[in-house]
Amino acid sequence: MRVIGIDPGLAACGWGVIEVDGPRLRHIANGTVRTGSGPIPARLLHLFEELRGVVDRQAPEAAAVEQTFVNRDGAGTLKLGQARGVAVLAVAQAGLTVGEYMPNLVKKTVVGAGHAAKQQVDHMVRMQLPGCAPDSADAADALAVALCHAFHLQTSTRLADAIAASK
Repeated sequence: MRVIGIDPGLAACGWGVIEVDGPRLRHIANGTVRTGSGPIPARLLHLFEELRGVVDRQAPEAAAVEQTFVNRDGAGTLKLGQARGVAVLAVAQAGLTVGEYMPNLVKKTVVGAGHAAKQQVDHMVRMQLPGCAPDSADAADALAVALCHAFHLQTSTRLADAIAASK
């Protein structure tokens, strides 16, 4: 199963695709969509078109987007929320159910600590996906989101199988 993870951002939005085959995980692709400067509607459109292109080319079967945290800068949080909405729309329009994870849960799942530094996330992504070279910290975070979703999907599948077997 192919899983796409997205770390939303208006200036830089990371994406990463992994393949899950039982316990085996394999890096497929990653990248960063950069929107430059200019009017926000044009930047959001560019982000949407780029993410839709990634989804079309990579053909994921599952998707996850990191949830937005609220910070002190209300305007920045609003822009991040708009970019996140575009990311969710891009994968939902492809017919995918979207998993959503808080940044601390992603870090806890991949690194083992909910307040891990970006360098630790990058290191653990590279350890779990040998040969992958994220093109930015945003792409590494997106791969971490994909890994988190893959782990949670596997756990929920095992739980469902155990419940079905007990009946």
